[in-house]
Amino acid sequence: MSPRQNKPHEIVERALELSRTDGCVVIASERSTANLRWAANALTTNGVTRGRSVTVIATVDGTEGTASGVVSSSAVTAAELEPLVRAAEAAARDAGPAEDAQPLVSGVPHSPAFTEAPAETSSAVFDAFAPALGESFARARSEARELYGFAHHEVVSSYVGTSAGLRLRHDQPTGTLEVNAKSPDRSRSAWAGRATRDFRDVDPAALDAELARRLAWAERRVELPAGRYETLLPPTAVADLLVYQQWSAAARDAAEGRTVFSRPGGGTRVGEKLSGLPLTLRSDPREPGLECAPFVLASSSGDDASVFDNGLPLEATDWIRDGVLEHLLTTRHSAGLTDLPVTPFIDNLVLDAGGTRSLEEMVAASGHDGPALLLTCLWYIREVDPASLLLTGLTRDGVYLVEKGEVTAEVNNFRFNESPVSLLGRATEAGRTEPTLPREWGDYFTRAAMPALRIPDFNMSSVSQGV
Repeated sequence: MSPRQNKPHEIVERALELSRTDGCVVIASERSTANLRWAANALTTNGVTRGRSVTVIATVDGTEGTASGVVSSSAVTAAELEPLVRAAEAAARDAGPAEDAQPLVSGVPHSPAFTEAPAETSSAVFDAFAPALGESFARARSEARELYGFAHHEVVSSYVGTSAGLRLRHDQPTGTLEVNAKSPDRSRSAWAGRATRDFRDVDPAALDAELARRLAWAERRVELPAGRYETLLPPTAVADLLVYQQWSAAARDAAEGRTVFSRPGGGTRVGEKLSGLPLTLRSDPREPGLECAPFVLASSSGDDASVFDNGLPLEATDWIRDGVLEHLLTTRHSAGLTDLPVTPFIDNLVLDAGGTRSLEEMVAASGHDGPALLLTCLWYIREVDPASLLLTGLTRDGVYLVEKGEVTAEVNNFRFNESPVSLLGRATEAGRTEPTLPREWGDYFTRAAMPALRIPDFNMSSVSQGV
């Protein structure tokens, strides 16, 4: 029997019927994807996939507290549900009391579409995009450059049901586009990426023009040593750094003295001014163009998520407001431990400082008192020191020299060592906020809007041979 013969809401209801423990949460996710891949100005592959995953969370009350057991599986049919439910119940009975145990969320209005079929994507999502991409291939071919890339669209319909009465559903479309342009001898490379919900707002011709300009900048090359340089971080690079910062912003870790958000002597840095610029870092499940699940979806527990919080409504949250740290990530459990508000993770991130300049306008204002650098993107970002959130990584696909307001050459790549928290404190300008695709974290986090940032002394710690 095909898993798609069983409707997702029926899977949820049947699993709840089978439950024999004190509490039960069931998450059924239907996923469909469509993709295009191309190389050397020609399509190479395309495809459509579909799949299902089911997570069962069983809770068992005991004299010492409530235990939880979590089991997930893919391609589950109604006939295969009972072993999955029994496995989750056995895991709960074998576990000790869960530290994050809370009453299951209740009282949330049902989603009107809970019993409707899941949303789906298909190759039709590329109906307007693909012909425009073909025109870009022809233009690139005539101008002696090669385009390589990947377009991916995914729709996930998540159904949540609980023994406490919740029946919630969310449809999440996610699209990403990444394009590399290379010179015929492959000595020059440039990258551009976009995030989209449906590919109707993506212009391949505009991306190709952007890439052509960057390849032209790279016709002259200058070698620079490691050092601290005035640097323009484009929105994609800012997003990669701040997404990692957000992943590192669990309130409990901060309260226990383990992160950059820990206050010396105890507690957290909530209420502390982090930037002289009027920066606001926020998340909102209803942010136009960046909409995401308006309730908690958690298939595992950790310091920044709890399976007991599934279905908890999410509201707009300012993490930093006017440069001041306002909130850290909390579950209901960690909020109680830290005496902070309940502010769970939300799957989008926006940085805004009221800036109006485009990146091009910021370039025109750079390099008048000495050389400045313009980055394309960051790559291979890794944590060096959690106490300061010091990160290291590489520049990639174009670092450009800016002199007297103009890009005059490409320079070598660098390894950097920087903390995003420190960068927010040292930034002297933030440009216009715009939707962007984090390159490093684009497989995990796509819904971001960021400005370019001007950093007067970005630390290029060593020269890299990467491209």
